[in-house]
Amino acid sequence: MMERTLIRNVNIFSDLKDREVDKILEIVEKKDFIKDSTILTQDDLGDALFIIVSGRVKVVLMGEEGKEITLSTLKEGAFFGEMSLLDGEPRSASVVALEDSSLLIMKRDEFLNQIRKSPGIALKIMIEMSKRLRRADEKIGSLALLDVYGRIAQVLIQLAKSEEGGTKKAIIIKKRPTHQEIANMVGTSRETVSRVLSDLSKEGYITIKGKEILIHKDLSPVESLGHHF
Repeated sequence: MMERTLIRNVNIFSDLKDREVDKILEIVEKKDFIKDSTILTQDDLGDALFIIVSGRVKVVLMGEEGKEITLSTLKEGAFFGEMSLLDGEPRSASVVALEDSSLLIMKRDEFLNQIRKSPGIALKIMIEMSKRLRRADEKIGSLALLDVYGRIAQVLIQLAKSEEGGTKKAIIIKKRPTHQEIANMVGTSRETVSRVLSDLSKEGYITIKGKEILIHKDLSPVESLGHHF
């Protein structure tokens, strides 16, 4: 049987009592997805909530001619799919595994049942949805107001905030997205991302080591004012 800690690591279920957690463990299904596999597709009917046990996923919109826009990335302890369960509308975006990932899947009826039994779950979902809406507003604002240097700096700052690693001299982003993934996040090309990261490196803001990025300087000026290299 899956451990209670898997459920406790999910923010919306963290306050549940042991018996309530045990009930959730009885009704969820665990499913594994390999890297790059599609977990759910935009416009599909939503019939389940997904909880990330391990791995990372990206939430994307597919535009014309296959152009992909990354709305967000989610990691262990996060959940997705709740919007369609609450409003009955089709999925608003697609979700793709960024790496091999394990998910818990809770069907719609069981999900709504849990909300009725534990109103605190609904409150936490509302708080998380509000945070995501704020992040979406920030992304829209950055696309409209910041140049590409500012948008990439903003992505690096957000990644740094989600990381706990680092030294006295640098903040370490351990799981650096690929240049193409960053391009999809900020609405530019992979070649432009490569050029901007190279410039940030030359100016001493960052160092790229394999899959890690070390941030040596505060990127806020780059984010807010655009580049002045």
